[in-house]
Amino acid sequence: MPTLTVDKTSNNFLKLRDPRLLLLLASGSLTTMAGGVVAPVLPDIVQQLQLDPGLAGNLVSFHCLTLALFSPPLGILADRIGQVKVLVASLLCYAIFGTAGAFMAGFLPLLVTRGLIGVASGGIAAASLGLLGSKYEGEARSVALGYATSTLTITGILFPLLGGWVGASHWQYAFYLYALGIPLAGLAITFLQADKPASTREKNNKLSQVLRQRQTLWLLLTVCLVSVAMYAVVIYAPLYLKATIKAGAVLNGVVLASRAIGAAIISAFGSKWMAQKLGLPNAIAFGCTLMAITLIAIPLLHQLIPIILTAIAFGVGFGIVLPNVYSALASLATPNLRSSVLAAGTGAGFLGQFLSPIILRPMLNYGGLETVFYGAAIVAITAGVLMLLSQDG
Repeated sequence: MPTLTVDKTSNNFLKLRDPRLLLLLASGSLTTMAGGVVAPVLPDIVQQLQLDPGLAGNLVSFHCLTLALFSPPLGILADRIGQVKVLVASLLCYAIFGTAGAFMAGFLPLLVTRGLIGVASGGIAAASLGLLGSKYEGEARSVALGYATSTLTITGILFPLLGGWVGASHWQYAFYLYALGIPLAGLAITFLQADKPASTREKNNKLSQVLRQRQTLWLLLTVCLVSVAMYAVVIYAPLYLKATIKAGAVLNGVVLASRAIGAAIISAFGSKWMAQKLGLPNAIAFGCTLMAITLIAIPLLHQLIPIILTAIAFGVGFGIVLPNVYSALASLATPNLRSSVLAAGTGAGFLGQFLSPIILRPMLNYGGLETVFYGAAIVAITAGVLMLLSQDG
């Protein structure tokens, strides 16, 4: 069984020629699937189960809370017992808890399964991203994280489309897609073998020091706030489109997927360049501003093509922010701590996704769906301003 090691003088692994890298990217992409395949069928779930629309938004985002809570400790556990062990167990739990949602007939049972799939997703994120982030230095690390970001954005396109297409017949069918965790777990057992875990006492002390740094806290806060704004589109855009242009599950999937097209393009070809030209804080602030402008524009649009173009522009803003924040987080830690530090970033991002419907629900109740997007724009602007202020720290 081959070990997951990288020769620093070879680019074979980074050129996507190694099936182990592809496996890690595929496994990590399941974190985007956790909410992506459910969002397009959320209106159908609300209608058939007769749920309150405000509460139902938590079905898309509740897994983000448990992912946020469990990703950091699972990252530490992965460093202690072996990252592949955590990855395999998490993939299997992901498949079991995810498909179980298809058989839930009420809000609370469905919410419980969403929470459990969040725990499993936390383990997947901590192990897969940790394996990638801990193997590289310098330019190689940026390339590896770039592959991960591009994969997440590409699957952000595919999974909403897939969820909308599969769920068009019945919303329950979308939940069967979570069974993809089973074959990926089998492949992980076959192709991956974790490095021998090292002593963690000194590592945990150093991790605590890194997480207490001012710059680390600014970056984690930025990820959290940007995720609040981003998930407003994932949760409320399908409800808004159904109310305004009578969009079904497939069309909602197309619009949600178009959001990721812009993110995929800019993360692959432009985000690093913008950070070099503008400086990291300025580039992140620019991305936040673009997100805010497009959020304000959404309630003003009532035709499909302008809505899709606006969603793409929104994705461009998000695609500028995310890879630059993760690259900055990785640069703050030594290689043997990057699994845990990046897991903390993942946790902060998914915490923001969970908080999104909680923060925005009062605006929904007060002013309707249009007000939700204005509130999300304020959150995005706040993230950009705070990032600029961090330069003074």
